[in-house]
Amino acid sequence: MKLVPGPRLLIWVAVVAVPLSALLGLPPPAPLVAAVLLSAFAFVTLGDAFRSLGSLDGIDVSLPEVVRLTKDRDGEIVLRLKTAPGRDRELRMALPLPVEIRARHAEMTIRVPHDQPLSVLAWPCRPLERGSYSIDRCRVEGNSPLGFWLYREARPLATEVRVYPNLWNERKTVGALFLNRGTFGIHAQRQVGKGREFEKLREYIPGDDFDDIHWKATGKRGRPVTKVYQIERTQEIYLVIDSSRLSERRLAGIRQADEEGVDVAAETVLERYVTAALIMALAAEQQGDLFGLVTYSDKVDRFVRAKSGKGHFQICRDTLHSMQPRPVTPDFAEVATFLRARLRRRALLVFLAELDDPLLAESFARHVELIARQHLVLANMLRPLGARPLFSDPGVAGIDDVYRHLGGHYMWQKLRELENVLRRRGVQFMLLENEKLSAQLVSQYLNVKRRQIL
Repeated sequence: MKLVPGPRLLIWVAVVAVPLSALLGLPPPAPLVAAVLLSAFAFVTLGDAFRSLGSLDGIDVSLPEVVRLTKDRDGEIVLRLKTAPGRDRELRMALPLPVEIRARHAEMTIRVPHDQPLSVLAWPCRPLERGSYSIDRCRVEGNSPLGFWLYREARPLATEVRVYPNLWNERKTVGALFLNRGTFGIHAQRQVGKGREFEKLREYIPGDDFDDIHWKATGKRGRPVTKVYQIERTQEIYLVIDSSRLSERRLAGIRQADEEGVDVAAETVLERYVTAALIMALAAEQQGDLFGLVTYSDKVDRFVRAKSGKGHFQICRDTLHSMQPRPVTPDFAEVATFLRARLRRRALLVFLAELDDPLLAESFARHVELIARQHLVLANMLRPLGARPLFSDPGVAGIDDVYRHLGGHYMWQKLRELENVLRRRGVQFMLLENEKLSAQLVSQYLNVKRRQIL
């Protein structure tokens, strides 16, 4: 514990001790009276300091092991104070938060009654960045009995603060998905048509497809036997997210949130992918499918096998909340080999990757064919700024705009060529808009469900 002079002591020194010290230079008996009064003042102040020793020994400060907050949303960090019986206390608390978490107050004061063993202090804050942070200490300060001294002490803590992505704007964009009331919203429903999973054998009925005849059973029974398939009610959906160097690029032109007042114009590509992945997880849950995650850079970084339920959604959030871009080049060969070995059942693989680099696009097209033979693969990337056909934007103010439009057209043409290459290899490629990223991904997924191509 550390003792420091308080404001009251400084005032008393200025009002009492300094004038008395000036009397020491006067003729007797003034110096004697001043010395006696100064000694009494020193005795009182030292006694007050002595009585303050150990004042914080009976105070225990604790935080939960894990505090969960949402990016750009107001939240609270709740401190619990356990105090031993004694006198009433007024404590000042200081919580050193990371710079990514903005606190409303640098310090807060709490009054602790002598008959209240447990007190709670809610610390308002607002996270600015997604990620995982730690709080390792808390500073406690109190007054001595006479208020001459302040006693301070740093209490160790071990708390992890998890800041999750903010899904507010995305929920508004795909709001109908979450209106699961009455006839509104999207509902899981049984689909009709020919499925892929074998169900049973039955006698041949005129009109059955010859491809569905089970010839081995037909030979044993001596009459035609047909295979019956069922629609896959539960399918596996995997979001495959690129967290390599290109995912660190900042995006421009994203609207600002109108109700929350949150400026998201400086978000990274990876931030948008993480948010869209969680929206896709909610959509898969609504449709009764299993949702999984794969993140990669120069290797496969994280893998969450497809499951369902609220607990699984929390696992996905915990997996994605601390993911940050890595300054490495993605290894698509490693990703394709990993997926080929781990995923035995046919699944929908939704890639979120930056493929405007020609070398990376060539590598992706070469290796994705390995998994496209077994799985349904959708490749997506955010549309690069200005990547549009030449005459799609009529606004040309000068020669600089002409060259800018030519550069955007060239980039768009290269991506169209990549789309054609991937289509020949059984992979659908799409450029997604920043503002509609989550909505377009959900539309892709629902289109696959409706067409029964998985």
